[in-house]
Amino acid sequence: MVRAAGRAEGGVRASVWLEGRARAGRGGQPSGLDRERITETAVRLLDAEGLAKFSMRRLAAELKVTAMSVYWYVDTKDDLLELALDRAFGGVRLPAQDSAEDWRDQLRTLAEEYRAVLVRHPWVSPLAGTFLNIGPHSLDFSLAVQRVIRTTGLPAHGQAGAIAAVFQFVYGFGTIEGHFVQRCADAGMTQEEYFRHAMTAVTENPGLGELVQTSADLMEARGGDTVEEMRERDFTYALETLIAGIEVMVARG
Repeated sequence: MVRAAGRAEGGVRASVWLEGRARAGRGGQPSGLDRERITETAVRLLDAEGLAKFSMRRLAAELKVTAMSVYWYVDTKDDLLELALDRAFGGVRLPAQDSAEDWRDQLRTLAEEYRAVLVRHPWVSPLAGTFLNIGPHSLDFSLAVQRVIRTTGLPAHGQAGAIAAVFQFVYGFGTIEGHFVQRCADAGMTQEEYFRHAMTAVTENPGLGELVQTSADLMEARGGDTVEEMRERDFTYALETLIAGIEVMVARG
């Protein structure tokens, strides 16, 4: 058998998007399925049940077909997860290529949109660290980020570092936020209830007295009446710090 394009030596797939079947299944597809329907259903299941519970058999049951029918459209579970990962970026709002908006506002928009993807789809963060993530929606996002960073005035050798600083921060922040929201839902609690429950457990531990006090001081200083407000203040301040850092590096020439 001829090795498919996009596979490295030893048969390891680099990306489903480098395969010939990234946008279509085999001929003679059964069951009235299509790639779009399968991917949309996979995203819905991942949102509802999480990555750990996702399986091709569970997906087939949701589609009311056999697992073999699904394999007419995707070779492996990993291929489908990579397709779902790109689909999650499909709703991201991107600045127009010819936008006259200030680069700072464009960068804020992209950071907030990326954060929203990570929170709305908690399964995205582990997959984004696993796959190349070079589907069409993901590429549109990456190209938009690069366009904005190029307009900052940073030297070319510093632009990749600036992208890393901003979007690795957002990745970490959004991942923790998304997992916290999911834990609250799994526990049947609101974010406020879960936070109070966790803080009560911490404050009652005598070995964590110093941590409790310093954390309380920080929380009082940052303000916010709810978990969401406190988190929003943290994200905004951190992002503005990074933007200010870019401005400083531009000024240094």
